[in-house]
Amino acid sequence: MNIGSANQTNPPAQTATAEPELSITEAQADLIARFQVLEDWMERYQYIIDLGRKLPSFPDEWCIEDNRLHGCQSQVWLRAEKRGNRLHFDATSDAAIVLGLIAILLRIYGDRRPEEILSTRPDFIKEIGLDSHLSATRSNGLHSMLKALFGYAQNAVLETSG
Repeated sequence: MNIGSANQTNPPAQTATAEPELSITEAQADLIARFQVLEDWMERYQYIIDLGRKLPSFPDEWCIEDNRLHGCQSQVWLRAEKRGNRLHFDATSDAAIVLGLIAILLRIYGDRRPEEILSTRPDFIKEIGLDSHLSATRSNGLHSMLKALFGYAQNAVLETSG
């Protein structure tokens, strides 16, 4: 997984990404609290879909094979860019629920230092009940997305230390 591979179209270079408002631990706690106030899984699924609708647009030129994630039933594209000492992710999917799952992952892991990403287990998945309420194929896709995020972070650490 190369960050910013040569055949990708990149936006204007940015030297740094602002630190997220919440720490990674606070972001997880906030997400868990938001899910706890929703009364049932129909409301939770709607919330997930709404999160996905709020993601920034993902340009068509980024929908290339190098950005495509395999292991997901839906089409998923994920792009990573190192901005200063943080990893910025852009992603999209052709499925509304998956797009919402992407939004959740980016809320937790986006614009973080690679070491932060690697040291933060995705315990929120169990805490909000995603582990038991997603179909097997969506659960596999979620884990493929997590594996990709952690892979980008690992590569960034190796690039920095190597």
